[in-house]
Amino acid sequence: MLTFCRSAPLVCCLGVLAGCAYGPLPSQQSARTSWTPRTMTPAAPMVAQKPLAPPNPWKPDVGTADREWRHIVIHHTASSGGSVPAIHEAHLEKGWDGIGYHFVIGNGNGMGDGEIEPTYRWREQMHGAHAGKNEYNQHGIGICLVGNFQETHPSSAQLASVKRLVATLKHEYKVPSENVIAHKDVKATACPGKNFPLAEVGSSHLVPLFSGAGQPSFEVASETFAVPVATVQLAGTESFAKPIVQSQFDADHVDTAEGRPVR
Repeated sequence: MLTFCRSAPLVCCLGVLAGCAYGPLPSQQSARTSWTPRTMTPAAPMVAQKPLAPPNPWKPDVGTADREWRHIVIHHTASSGGSVPAIHEAHLEKGWDGIGYHFVIGNGNGMGDGEIEPTYRWREQMHGAHAGKNEYNQHGIGICLVGNFQETHPSSAQLASVKRLVATLKHEYKVPSENVIAHKDVKATACPGKNFPLAEVGSSHLVPLFSGAGQPSFEVASETFAVPVATVQLAGTESFAKPIVQSQFDADHVDTAEGRPVR
């Protein structure tokens, strides 16, 4: 009994210490109650970017409504020289209302080499008188290069100018490359001659060049097409490659009912 009484205070002290060690933990706020919502900054409104607009020095006056252009038809004068006034007079003599084309590109004989001159038909957005078919006169832009490309080739200045003009008109009026055609594609004629690179000119398009701030500049790009080659075998000789000249598809090989070359 005496032993118990002596040990009782010790047991009580141990109990108190145990209560301190294993008693309830101090209350803590839950993660949910301690979360502070962040203030969200509203996103800036989306601003529509304006499409890149290449310069078009040949755009008609604002007061003139654009015609619905679907085609670009390429011609040559089949002469060594020429100018807008000279062609205008020649077409008046045919009983037309003046020059039938919308643009003329000079070769240095009568006009500057590579000079592009719009005619009154373009400035007033009138139909053309150049294709021989109503669809291509009403909705086709007629471009005539001075020269005879059955016998010679366009000058480098003429090619650079017609590519830039075609690329600009294609972009402005959404004319697809396949709608850039030769006069002989719609009428029985050799125009614009076997030496005119129609596929190369028709593929011309504008490419933007970015250099720092501000509006980009634009350059003209086009595809280069190889001359098709046929293999020719002569009796008793080795075969050799011979270029296929465009004259194979000229006036003698045109379906006059459709006005397109027969291939």
